[in-house]
Order: sequence, then structure tokens, then C-alpha cells
Amino acid sequence: MGKKQKNVLFIMADQLRWDYLSCYGATHIHTPNLDWLASKGVRFNKAYVQSPICGPSRMSFYTGRYVRSHGSTWNGFPLRVGEPTLGDHLREIGAKCSLVGKTHMTPDREGMKRLGITPESTIGALVAECGFDVRVRDDGTNNSDYPGRQGEDYDQYLRDHGMDGDNPWEEWANTAIGPDGEKRSGWLLDNARLAARVPKEHSETAWLTTRGIEYIEEQGDQPWLCHLSYIKPHWPFLAPAPYNDMYSAQDIPAVSRTDAERNTEHPLMRAWMDMRVCQTMSRDDVRNLVAPCYMGLIKELDDQMGRLFAYLRESGRMDDTMIVFCSDHGDNMGDHWLGEKDLFYDCSARIPLLVYDPGQEADATRGTSSDALIEAIDLAPTFLDFMGGEAKPHILEGRSLTPLLHGELTEWRSFAVSEYDYSTRDARQDVGVDQSDARLTMIFDGRWKYTYVEKMRPMLFDLETDPEELCDLGGNPDYAGEIERLQGLHFEWTRRHHNRITRTAEAVNTMAANKEPPGILIGFRNKEELEKEGRTLPAHTIG
Repeated sequence: MGKKQKNVLFIMADQLRWDYLSCYGATHIHTPNLDWLASKGVRFNKAYVQSPICGPSRMSFYTGRYVRSHGSTWNGFPLRVGEPTLGDHLREIGAKCSLVGKTHMTPDREGMKRLGITPESTIGALVAECGFDVRVRDDGTNNSDYPGRQGEDYDQYLRDHGMDGDNPWEEWANTAIGPDGEKRSGWLLDNARLAARVPKEHSETAWLTTRGIEYIEEQGDQPWLCHLSYIKPHWPFLAPAPYNDMYSAQDIPAVSRTDAERNTEHPLMRAWMDMRVCQTMSRDDVRNLVAPCYMGLIKELDDQMGRLFAYLRESGRMDDTMIVFCSDHGDNMGDHWLGEKDLFYDCSARIPLLVYDPGQEADATRGTSSDALIEAIDLAPTFLDFMGGEAKPHILEGRSLTPLLHGELTEWRSFAVSEYDYSTRDARQDVGVDQSDARLTMIFDGRWKYTYVEKMRPMLFDLETDPEELCDLGGNPDYAGEIERLQGLHFEWTRRHHNRITRTAEAVNTMAANKEPPGILIGFRNKEELEKEGRTLPAHTIG
């Protein structure tokens, strides 16, 4: 009898805060279907992305490598051709790696052209799509003003269901009808309480769920990974009825910020809080409009998870499929006087991570939680491990979660790392930092969160005494010792091999054991020394 087939359903939400799920203790919203998944697997409480922005975060998920290693440091910065991806690793062991939804991937077209790889070729299509075999690519819009975003499949779906127009996504999913019958755009936050024109059964969230189910239904005996990647609750903030007015300002959690934060002497933070999106989202009247819509989009997503999980139970796929639910980053939502994602506060860099392993080995941990420090790059080696592949620690910088899922004692990392390239942000120009120096690095050891800021003083938070991260201790001389210790961890991390990926440790050790390559004899004084090491001269020489 052969091995049982193993599959992976890798679900990702976009811009979903960890603390907006009831399985993580949220009381302002109830997410029973994701709570159910948590009850069947492990809830990871300290999971952090490698960058709190869509593109670089996702490239780390898909390569299993830190941002400094894969080099795609910002949205629209291409993932260089030749960077190994999850799809590459899985195809080596005979598994499919398919996409249904968003990746925010920008291909390295210049690199492909240099190597003679065309996007239309088999290998070119994989390189251009981050190693995924694309079933559906939907990055949230198909607005011609935002090149590289894709949504043509959803546009056609809307047209097929009677929702026509020059841009159906814009005109139906991102347009509401105002009180006087006029069309209102979802790009404007004042319209966040209005219902999107698209009915809930045809929303992008519902449509992607359907496409994910269809994909799974069509799979045969070949093992597969399906990356079901949703675009919500990411902006634009517009939800279909009844989710648009399911919550009100009275339902949202209190904002987390202080006047002292707003009056900080840190030049970068002052500039950041002065950016338009931060000033807008820091207004109570705006947050009172947007946060209820954000919650409605989360509730819609949870309802669709219920539909998806019901299908998995009924089809028997719960028996052979690992299910992972996470997000690519969070949303500041006015906390710390900030809008959007960005920076390393827990509302932005910490994510929900729920993992269900169908194997009997995981029975002991079902319904439990873990406080181990998890990085987004841990998922790629976890999937490879689960599907029977050999470990690749010289390429994949994350660690397989298998020991944690199986309740095994194991040494784990002592700190997590996240990076941020703010070279394209207005704040960088406001503080007069050159683009080459516009970088931040977070080192978090489970209590102390340290942020290295090039050209400026660091930031430091003690999450044990200050879990809301309201008091920056980075300028307080009383904490110089902690800063020095964390600087040491940062230096330790930078000294690791990040790009020696073409030779395994075993290959390196074999090379070391074999001394010089065959036929190369260096430093031998005579034949006696040569023979002592079991080496011989070439046959045509006499010594």
C-alpha cells in the first residue's frame, strides 16, 4: 500500500489584524469558523511577517527567505529571476503548487530578457508568477492606472452575471449607491458605510472561495498545494450588504495611542504621523466609519471560511490536507496615530496563524496555542516537510513547524526579525534620509522589541510592562544595556549566510574532507608527504 497523499490549503487574508479574530481573544467581533479551525489545530500567538507591507512580506512567504535575502524590498520591486520559490521546491517532489487569488508579485522582466526567458514559455510563466501555476490571479483591482494589478477573471465573472461596464470591478465591487441614487466610489472613506453594488454571493471574497473549491474538486492523485489568497479586508473599504452596516462605531475597540506618542522627539516617527493616510486614519470620525466596514469585511471572510470548511469536511479532504490560515500583515487602523500597515507595532507586523495538520501525530496539540516566536518564512519549510521533501536549510531560512505541531520538544529561535524599506515613503524625504539608508530592522525576543533605524536612534518597547507599545524607551539611557544586547542579536543575524544557496552543508563538508579537487596538489614537499595523505601524482610524472 502506497503512501497517503498529502495536500496543503494555504489560505491568506490581506491586511487582517491578529486581534480582530475571536480565537485570539477579540470580543468586538465573533469569527466562529476561524475559531473552529483553531480548535482543530494550533493557534500561534507570536507570528511575525518579514516585512509589514504586501509585496516583500509575500515574497518571504513564497521563498522562505528574509527580505534582505530575496531582495524584493517594496511593492513593485521585482523578485529577481532565479530566486528559488516554494513552487520550485514542491515540483521537485512531484507536487503541484497553484494560485487562486493574490500574490502582489512583480516579475523581473529585465532579468528574464537577459537570460532569454520569455513570459509565454513554460518556465517563463512560472518565473513571472513567483513559482505558482496560476489558476486565478486576482490582486484586487484591474485599474489601468495601477499597472500590474490583475482582475480580468473577476471582471468576466461579473459580466457573465449581468454586471457589465467598462470596468466591472470598479463599477460594481468598488461602487455604492448613495441616498439620492447617485454612484459613490469605494476609494473615498466617507462612503465606507454604504453597501457595494455587488451582491454578497458575487463579491470577490465569495468568488475566490468558489474558485478555490472548484480547484480542489478537480484534483486527482497528484499531491497539491493551493494558495487561496484573498484580497480582503484590505482597502478599498466597501462591503456588500449586509456586511456594510453589520457593525457601528460603538462596536469597534478603543484606539490605542497617547498624546506622548504624538509629541515624540523621534524625527522619523514625527514625519510618519504627518503623512496624509496617518492624519486621516487618526481622526475619530474617519475611524468610526472605516473600522466597522473593516470588521464587516472580516465577518464576510469568516462566513466564507465556514462554507469552505464545510466543503472540506463533506469531501473528506480534512483527512489528507494541511490547512493554514494567516495574513500578510495587519492594519494600524489609527493606533499609534498611524494609518495603513507599516512599521513593527503588533497591529501591523504580528499576524494570525492557524495551522491544522491532519496527521495522527498532531492529535495531542489540537485546540492548543503556542507562544513560540514564528516567522512567515517558517511556512515554506513546513509545507515541504509535510509533503515529504528533504529539508533545505541552505536555501530556506525558516524552520519547519512540524515539531511544534506534533508537541515535540525542540530548540527554537530566540528572536524574530522583520525588515522595512521606507525609501519610497514621504516620511523618508521629510527627514532628509538618502534612499540607500531608508531601512528599519526589528529584533523581537518575545518581550523586548527593538527597531534599528539607520542614521537615527533606535526604538525600544517592553511588551511585558507595555503590551500596547505606547512608551518608546529607545532614547532612555536607563535601557542602554537592553539596547546593546538587542544590537548584538541584530549583528548576529546579519552575520549569517543569507545567500550561499548553491551548496548544501553536506556538499561543503564533502569538499572540505576531500581537500583539493582531484588532480590539484598544493603544498606537498615530496612524495612521502603526498602518500601520507593517500594522494598520488598524475601517471605521466615521476616526482
